Amino acid sequence: MRFIAIVLASLLVLIQYPLWLGKGGWLRVWDMEHQVNLAHDKVQALKTRNAKLESEVNDLKDGTDAVEERARFELGMLKRGEVFIQVLDAQPKTAK
Repeated sequence: MRFIAIVLASLLVLIQYPLWLGKGGWLRVWDMEHQVNLAHDKVQALKTRNAKLESEVNDLKDGTDAVEERARFELGMLKRGEVFIQVLDAQPKTAK
């Protein structure tokens, strides 16, 4: 009787093996779902980045505000009639 119980238990384990660890098993499905979720997150981040870049490209093509802003901050350019004033922070003198 004990032999039959051992045989049935081992058959049960053999039947469960493909379900958990075999090709298409629960662990592999869980891992694939995890990879798909990571890929979706990365795609969403890239779509957001692409939308920002597309907006910036359109602004550079059509508008003059973005070009003017870049010229001012990156190249230090001024419009005609503007005066450049540089304000420096006063550093306190240390007494020795």
